[in-house]
Amino acid sequence: STDGGKSWRSMGLRESRQVARIVIDPVDHDVVFVAALGDLWRAGGDRGIYKTSDGGLTWTRVLDVGPDAGGTDLVMDPQNNKVLYAATYQRRRASFGFNGGGPNSGLWKSTDAGRTWARLTTGLPDGAMGRIGLDVFRANPNIVYARVEHEKQGGVYRSDDAGQSWRKMGSHNSRPMYFGIIRVDPTNDLRVYLPETPLGISDDGGKTFRFDGAER
Repeated sequence: STDGGKSWRSMGLRESRQVARIVIDPVDHDVVFVAALGDLWRAGGDRGIYKTSDGGLTWTRVLDVGPDAGGTDLVMDPQNNKVLYAATYQRRRASFGFNGGGPNSGLWKSTDAGRTWARLTTGLPDGAMGRIGLDVFRANPNIVYARVEHEKQGGVYRSDDAGQSWRKMGSHNSRPMYFGIIRVDPTNDLRVYLPETPLGISDDGGKTFRFDGAER
C-alpha cells in the first residue's frame, strides 16, 4: 500500500503461502526483507528469506536452506541495518500427522544486508530443532534472545555477543508450533515476554516466568 492502507496491490511471492515476518529497512524503505514459510503440505515454492531493493517489484532469495524449510522469524539490528538474524523451520503436514523439525531448522546471521549468511550454533541445542523465535534488545543489540524448540534442550536462549555464542536461560517453551514468539523489553534486557495463553512474563532473562500470578 502506498496510500496508508486504503488500497493494496500484490507484490509477488505468491507461492510463499505463509509469511512469518516482514522487515523494512529504516534507512532505505525500498529495501524489504521477508521470512517466507512456504507451503505446509508440500516442498518447494517460495520459501526462505527474500530481499527486494526496489520496493517489491522484484525479489531475490538470499537464504535458501532447502525445499522443506522456510523462514519463521527475522529481526534487524536496530543500530545497524546491515545486520540481520533469521530463523529457519523445517516442517511438513501430512494427512496422518505433522513433522515439525529437522536439520534445516536453525539460526542464521548476516552482516552484509543479506548477501551472505553464517549459521549460529555455539551453545544452541545439538541435532534437529523445530520452530525458533528471535528478538534483539534495542538498547544493546549485542543481546539477542531466541525461543528454541528441541526434543530435550528446548527453551529460552540468550546471546551477549551478537549471536556468536548462546546460553540457555530456562526450559519453558509451551506449544512452540503455535506460540514460537519471544519479545524483550526495549529498555530492560531481563524483561522477556512469551506471547502465549496466558502471556508469560520473565524478569530474570527467561529463567522463570509468571502466568496470571503463578510462576513456572
